[in-house]
Amino acid sequence: MKVLIIGGSGFLGTELVRQATAAGWETAATYCSRPGGTAGASWHRLDLRAAGHIDEVLAAVAPSAVIDATSGGSDWAVTADGSIRVAMAAMRRGCRLVHVSSDAVFSGSRIRYDETCLPDPVTPYGAAKAAAETAVRLLAPSAAVARTSLIIGRGGSVHERLVHALAAGTHDGVLFTDDVRCPVHVEDLASALLELAVSDHDGMFHLAGADALSRHELGVLIARRDGLDAARLPAGRRADSLMPGPLDVRLDSGATQERVRTRLRGAGQFLQVR
Repeated sequence: MKVLIIGGSGFLGTELVRQATAAGWETAATYCSRPGGTAGASWHRLDLRAAGHIDEVLAAVAPSAVIDATSGGSDWAVTADGSIRVAMAAMRRGCRLVHVSSDAVFSGSRIRYDETCLPDPVTPYGAAKAAAETAVRLLAPSAAVARTSLIIGRGGSVHERLVHALAAGTHDGVLFTDDVRCPVHVEDLASALLELAVSDHDGMFHLAGADALSRHELGVLIARRDGLDAARLPAGRRADSLMPGPLDVRLDSGATQERVRTRLRGAGQFLQVR
């Protein structure tokens, strides 16, 4: 198996590269500013904003599967246009495509979202991800599109680093008590994405954890696991802030879990104190 991981130097991409190389796959990965440090993978600089650049990388690597784990935030040129370029290039070369999307494509108006729900974003990032997944499904009907939620690891995620900074008093801000998501462990997410890469499953998948938690509840679990004083975590309501975005968005992964073997654990399990 030869796989190309787009965004391989990011948090999710790093875990994808680690698992793919550990499984003995011939692994290539892309980066924007600096390559990742995982041994056993070949690294290729890629600017998704540059027309034709992805074609050059695909020609050099000749992968059988491409996993697009791009993390361009609200930069439309990367998150939307870049992902569309990846899909078009992958289809031209006959590559299996797995595209990673986000629960940010939803407004939270219905709270629980299964794989059949259509995007209704309320933020620039959500709009870019929605445009990307919609285009991928049109341009590459055989692709797997996987929406996910807050990604947690063993201390390295942005959410975990924020909890540590808030507990230490080195960062201003609050953890919202009314902003609910279904966090997923990066190891579970990467395993499921690699599983999709070697399957012939197409369409929409939800790869989120089994537990719905507010950002503050998630922070408390992280603090307890890491031996921090959870009482030091400031709490607030997103509804009272000026920060735009959906409140309660819960990805229902039930249908997906029937199609993939990887078990998507809830945060209550993977963040339990040992």
